[in-house]
Amino acid sequence: MKLRISTSAAWVIGATTMAVAALAELAMGRKIWGISGHPGVWAGDVNSSHNSQFLTDPYTFSHITHGMLFFALLWLFARNIPVRLRALIAVAVESAWEIFENTDMVIERYRTATISLHYYGDSVMNSMCDILACMVGFGLAYLLPRRVSIVTVIVLELTLALWIRDGLFLNILMLIHPVPAIRSWQAGG
Repeated sequence: MKLRISTSAAWVIGATTMAVAALAELAMGRKIWGISGHPGVWAGDVNSSHNSQFLTDPYTFSHITHGMLFFALLWLFARNIPVRLRALIAVAVESAWEIFENTDMVIERYRTATISLHYYGDSVMNSMCDILACMVGFGLAYLLPRRVSIVTVIVLELTLALWIRDGLFLNILMLIHPVPAIRSWQAGG
């Protein structure tokens, strides 16, 4: 029996999943536009109070990497599932991450273990754009040749490391097992 889902049903389920994540974040006290309440499209300075508050920031690129990696993992372990369902799994996982990332426990961990001393969580709009960026990455990985996807992930990670001294790999490492030398380098030391 082959699982099937129409394109329109997939869009509705994906949008509903994102709406549930947004409502969960609002219920947790996250603000639509963050701590200042001012809307914005881009916050390029990761050390500013607008980081993770506007629609996009340098970390948006790490969410593209999330999507590309989700596509790869789901291709490896669930390639029998139609790509629309794999995309919905990616939306659900990324939405769950955005909710978890904005819990007081994780926010405090970011503030104590990483260079994100002034991190107060994402705005709801930033979280929704992070989920969309993840889906852009998923779509790119679906459309691009495997080699191009691998190179794209490497380029994104290296670019973020050079630009903001962070990225998906460094972020995960520093959350799980902070390395003082890396933290010093990230702080500009």
